[in-house]
Parts: sequence; C-alpha cells; structure tokens
Amino acid sequence: MGFRKHYKIVTYGCQMNVHESEKIAGILRAKGYEECANEEDADIIVFNTCCIRENAENHAYGNIGALKKLKREKPSLLIAVGGCMTQQNGAAERLKKKFPFVDIIFGTHNLGRLGELIEKKSARKKAVVEIAEEGREDGCDEDIAFRTSYPNAWVNIMYGCNNFCSYCIVPYVRGRERSRRPEAIVKEVNGLLDRGYKEITLLGQNVNSYGNDAGGAFTFPRLLDDICKREEKFRLRFMTSNPKDFGEELIRAIAENRQVCHLVHLPVQAGSDRILRLMNRKYTAEEYLEKAALLRRALPDCQLTSDIMVGFPTETEEDFQDTLRLVKEARFSTAFTFVYSPRQGTKAAAMEGQIPEEVKKDRIMRLVELVNAQTRALSSGYVGKTVEILCEDRDEKKGLYLGRDEYGRMGYFRSEKDRVGEFVRLKIEEASGISLYGRLAEDEREERI
Repeated sequence: MGFRKHYKIVTYGCQMNVHESEKIAGILRAKGYEECANEEDADIIVFNTCCIRENAENHAYGNIGALKKLKREKPSLLIAVGGCMTQQNGAAERLKKKFPFVDIIFGTHNLGRLGELIEKKSARKKAVVEIAEEGREDGCDEDIAFRTSYPNAWVNIMYGCNNFCSYCIVPYVRGRERSRRPEAIVKEVNGLLDRGYKEITLLGQNVNSYGNDAGGAFTFPRLLDDICKREEKFRLRFMTSNPKDFGEELIRAIAENRQVCHLVHLPVQAGSDRILRLMNRKYTAEEYLEKAALLRRALPDCQLTSDIMVGFPTETEEDFQDTLRLVKEARFSTAFTFVYSPRQGTKAAAMEGQIPEEVKKDRIMRLVELVNAQTRALSSGYVGKTVEILCEDRDEKKGLYLGRDEYGRMGYFRSEKDRVGEFVRLKIEEASGISLYGRLAEDEREERI
C-alpha cells in the first residue's frame, strides 16, 4: 500500500462557506488526499475564511498563527488560506507578511484552481498568491463537491451581491451578482435526488434577485417550479431572501409546490426605519411586517426566521425598542442575533456614533432573551402533536437519532434500526428550546403544526 496524503479543512462562516469547503474537499480528494481529524496528521491544511464579522476573522488569524510551530516541525506541511477574508483589499499581502509560513493564498473567485495552485507551489519555494478580482468560480458550478451532509445537500444558484448594505463586506469580497443557468441547477438537483438526497437547500446572498443579471430571462419562483416537477418526496429550502425583493410570485411558488418547506428566512436586521435607512436596506419596518402578513395569509402554517443586529452606529434606546416591538409582532420562530461589527471598507465603519461595547452587550442580551422566550413558547406547542422528521444523524453520546422537521426544529428519538435518510413521524413528548424529544409514531396520523 502506497503512502497516503491527508487533508484537514477548517471552515468559518455561512452555509455558502460550508458548501465551498465541500468543493475544496472534492478538489483535494481528486488529487489523492484523504480527510483526517487532526492537524498533526495532515499533509495540507486549508482555512476557508469568513470576514462578515470581526470574531470570525480573529479566530481565523489565531488558528493560522497557532500552526507556526507545527510547520517548523513538519516543513512539508502545506498551509493554504482562502475564502472571503483573503479577498478583502490588501488582505493577501497582510496575511503573507504576518504569516510567512503560509504556502498558498487564494480568493473566492478562484477556489476551483486550488489543485493547480498546489501543483504550482510544489515547483517553487516561495508562497503562491492568487486573488482573482472578479469572475466565475472557475469550474465550481459543476458538482465537484465531496458532500458530507447526507441526507442534506447545498446547491449554489448564484454568487455575489448587488445590495451594498452599509455594514456588509460581501459585495466587495464576493463581487456582483452572477446567476447560474437554471438548467445547470436543475441538473445538479436532479443528480442529488437520484443519489438519494432528501433535502436540498438553494444558496445565494439574495435568492430573490436570481436572474436579474439575465434580464429576467429566468426568475427564482420559476426555478422553484422547475425543480419541483420531480414527483418523489423531498424537501426544498432556500436562503437568503432580501425583504425588499420578497413578493407575491415567490409566495405563490412556495404555496403551489409541496416540496418547498413552509419556513422562510427573511432577515430584517432592525426594527427602526431610521436605522434601516442608514443600513441601506431599502424597506421600512411596516413594509417588512406587511410582507410577513402576506406570507401568513397565503400560508397560515408558515414560520419565519430572521437575522437581527444590535449596536449599529447611532442606534438609540428608542431605535432598539423599535426592534423589540418588531420581533414581538413578527413572531419569529427563531432568529440569529448578533452585535454590529465594523468592517473596514464599508460605509458604516466610517460613520460617527459607534456604540460602546457595554451598550451593545446589554442590548444583545435583552434581544436574545425575547427571541428565546418566543422560541420556547412555539416549541411547547409541539408537545402532544405528531410531526414529520427527516432523520439526519445519530448522537452517539445521547444514544438518540436526530433530524429536523419542515420548520427547522430538531427532533430526537430512539430507534432500534438506522433511520438516517428516512422521513419518520414522531409523537412529541417534551420540548426544550428549539429541540424536541419524542417517540416513533409509525401508525399515527400525520398532522401539520
């Protein structure tokens, strides 16, 4: 048996990055590498970075720096850094200067060239740095990914963003919106379903504007229609939707296609119109709530999740109270809450009126308390009901199988046989936060919550 090379990928950030790490894994496996659990056993370590918030960037810098000793002990180890952090203006040079032991630095637009960059590095001593300014993702539209998330799979439908929210670095590191052709997406989804995947999540920074760069030749609602022509049972999710582009045609597509989950992630960010204007979000709190009401009128069982930020520059206590009021009225099933973090190169970073850390901390704690209370109240309504779960994994420590319902609630249950990849029905006996605990109810009538 010959010598086997091993890789380890360290991923930060969103689902887009998680999926792109699957693509990185596919590239490395095609070059003969196998995955390993420990950095000490790896022949190449790839950091797929995020810069959406300062914490993610700091973690990446810390973990890259921690490899200096390992690299000294194992000079043959390759260290590669890619992702959003490297795509920032001047970031590659800063990385190279701060960590001279890094071998390969690549950007978001040339991820597909990682295999070639490894070859290039093997032929020279100095670091290989390649950051493409713009363009397609170099072969990553094809399903080269080594997927590790069965029975779930992610599919990119577009790259980039045109919105330029004042706090967000994404348009600068991901570029302008570029939509994949619908026939390529449908082909990829069909291939995944043929291989037994049961839940597909379509990814884009703003899926609602899918096709805008093609002059409206294709649209997101029509893409959902095309994918859902498949008759067999599967779930279709999507993220993220921008409220300014969310409308009746998309609601129609959700309502008419039974495979589309009745859970919509619609980030509001803030409940103050003044703050929303400063954020360049292009909608008001009232308009957001009207769209939420429109969705629920068409789909009474539909649940809504959101992203909410506190501590944006100049945010007052009154602005924050507006956010709390919107959270109560929107009745989110859950929300991703975070503190504003200045990103160099964005308009908000240069704004006066940056909020002190202690004020941000106080507000985020109050917001989390409210969101968690709403989540617990909704979860408690599950008790005694029968829900359908797509089993995703087994928690060996708990000795329980687990999976999500249509609305994203995690359900835990016992089973004598392997249920991963199956739709099962659970009679819910206990609820804790966003987690549900139940028993198999194979003969129970399915009912939607």
